Amino acid sequence: MLPWKRVLRPLSALLLTAAALTVPATTAQAAGAPSSGWNDYSCKPSAAHPRPVVLVHGTLGNSVDNWLGLAPYLKVRGYCVFSLDYGQLEGVPFFHGLGPAEKSAGQLKDFVDQVLAATGAAETDVVGHSQGGMMPRYYLKFLGGAAKVNALVGIAPSNHGTDLNGFTKLLPYFPGAADLLSKNTPALADQVTGSAFLTKLNTGGDTVPGVRYTVIATQYDEVVTPWRSQYLSGPDVRNVLLQDLCAVDLSEHVAVGLLDRIAFHEVANALDPGRATPTTCASAFD
Repeated sequence: MLPWKRVLRPLSALLLTAAALTVPATTAQAAGAPSSGWNDYSCKPSAAHPRPVVLVHGTLGNSVDNWLGLAPYLKVRGYCVFSLDYGQLEGVPFFHGLGPAEKSAGQLKDFVDQVLAATGAAETDVVGHSQGGMMPRYYLKFLGGAAKVNALVGIAPSNHGTDLNGFTKLLPYFPGAADLLSKNTPALADQVTGSAFLTKLNTGGDTVPGVRYTVIATQYDEVVTPWRSQYLSGPDVRNVLLQDLCAVDLSEHVAVGLLDRIAFHEVANALDPGRATPTTCASAFD
């Protein structure tokens, strides 16, 4: 790695973290309120954007905090935007996405039905971060979601699992560790490379007919590793590496979903490819 990258990467991460921490709690609460237009069940999709957008948070995220950047970004561009909480564990507030991924896919199914009923739309588009970019594929493949979803956009999705930079390969050397992980945080176990959940999900192909897929990845991802495992194969798939669009984008796993407006621009392109515009470093200031 070049010396300047060794300096800029941690500096960038520090600045992004500081920016996130300065958002007041009241802002997070207000962002999810119906009066903001986000999770506003009176919102009716326009002719320009006829499908509501469902945002699916990542592991340890929730329906507000994960989307403080992207939800307003899409709302101001004319979308009806909704987000759900899923994968809740009893006694664990705020930090969701920890329950069994298969059960979470059922929660997503119910939420999409609720959004479609409220908005009158025939289909939705789904945008997810991390587990939230992978888990909807189970809904599409096994729970009838393909008939109700036009596009799935995954931001740093755990599509083929993660080895956490090799850490998960050590689990067999600690008797009981894998069982403890499965019992206490099932979603983490489901996202380990080679898990039973991922094997079932990816057997027979990554995609289903009738759905457009976009994957937005960063080469600096330190959570879903190796980062190329995020990519999908199949028809109607577009895999995007942020650094191919802007070489100085240093976002890692959390920042790419929370704060990265270059990634947000690619999300907007994926939702409305007919009006897509080139994504460059300047997209950070859109």
